[in-house]
Amino acid sequence: MMFDLSEEVAVVIGGTGVLGGKMAEGLAQAGAKVAVLGRNSERGAACIQSIRQAKGEARFFAADAISRESLRQAGAQIEAAFGPPTVLLNAAGGNDAKVTVTDQMKFEQIALEDWRANVDLNLVGGLLLPCQVFGPGMVARGRGSIINIASISAHVPLSRVAAYSASKAAVLNLSQFLAREWAPRNVRVNTITPGFFPAEQNRRLLFNEDGSPTPRAQSILTHTPMGRFGKAEELIGAAVFLASARASGFVTGSDLRVDGGYLSMTI
Repeated sequence: MMFDLSEEVAVVIGGTGVLGGKMAEGLAQAGAKVAVLGRNSERGAACIQSIRQAKGEARFFAADAISRESLRQAGAQIEAAFGPPTVLLNAAGGNDAKVTVTDQMKFEQIALEDWRANVDLNLVGGLLLPCQVFGPGMVARGRGSIINIASISAHVPLSRVAAYSASKAAVLNLSQFLAREWAPRNVRVNTITPGFFPAEQNRRLLFNEDGSPTPRAQSILTHTPMGRFGKAEELIGAAVFLASARASGFVTGSDLRVDGGYLSMTI
């Protein structure tokens, strides 16, 4: 019963991505009614189909995480379909080649508008607006779990991805701020720090066109004590744990690392 989510309505923003989609599947497998939000209806339909094939309950709602009005409209539709949300998992985000430092693109050459766009994706869409839209209802009802997705680069600044690292560091900080503010109303706010999981936003950095690992990927694997990349399904346990008030009812302001030991590695 500790990990039974049958009384929960879970909103997964960015559920159309590889990692968000897999966590949405896991929440549904644990019994939650899952609202998958994203901009790509085709990917959303695929996620819903996968959940329903496993006998889970889910619906897709088209929404843009960096549009307050879009999220509000989706929220009203979710409440009509499933009832008030009790779990919010924010998985929208990613790096952008326009703000990736390379030999051809120096740090000082990054355009301000491109920097702002990436910060908006990861911080505004990945935390600020979803928490502003869905958080107050949880606070008013005195019940809720918010799970934000951080990153290895939130803890240690990785090379090349400066905007991504800076925005994810802000996700950690703002999550702790909200944890403190909303704890008296029984709304918990935590983060998950995934290690390196191959997905659409980092595939070009990790693999060559022929599928072989890039030098960056080889460096990552050398620095990861478990010596491999993560599998998307290995994030499910962390998400279900943090979503469950029975399992993690006294856990807030925490960061749960699922990184194969990466952040424990020194020399």
